[in-house]
Amino acid sequence: MDDTTDETAYDETDTTALARTLLDIPAHRTAAIEVLSATDGTAELTCLTPESLTNVIGSLHSSGLIALADAAGLAAIIAESTGPDDMTGVVPLGTHASMEFLAPARGRLVATCRLTREARDAVRPLLARETHRARLSTRTEITDATGAVVCRGTFDWSVRRRN
Repeated sequence: MDDTTDETAYDETDTTALARTLLDIPAHRTAAIEVLSATDGTAELTCLTPESLTNVIGSLHSSGLIALADAAGLAAIIAESTGPDDMTGVVPLGTHASMEFLAPARGRLVATCRLTREARDAVRPLLARETHRARLSTRTEITDATGAVVCRGTFDWSVRRRN
């Protein structure tokens, strides 16, 4: 590295930065989803309830909540990696989702997903290239600015490596 390197350059062990990079897709930008942290199998994401995705009562539409829960699960999987090489060629596909809508979701929302021991044990061999496929579930809780739980979601994943 030379002296002109940007101080914010990507650290290969920074799984939060990796999650931000891998989850920077049009759907997440539309929903204004931002990765706050993604480390050690745990992810925390936020969104500010974009007006373009609100429903008839001014709450985040269910599709926005699903996108947030999905992204949090993916970020938690990424957070189990040791760096970008672990994620090369990895294709996570949701196979089933279950959402529980508990209250109107307004303002700044925070989604938290912590991989269970079972989920971590399932995904580690895939990330270490010991297997080409893993099946696991993630559970995300979404809270509003007051800390009230507005939504819970479970995603079942089939994660595979292309190469």
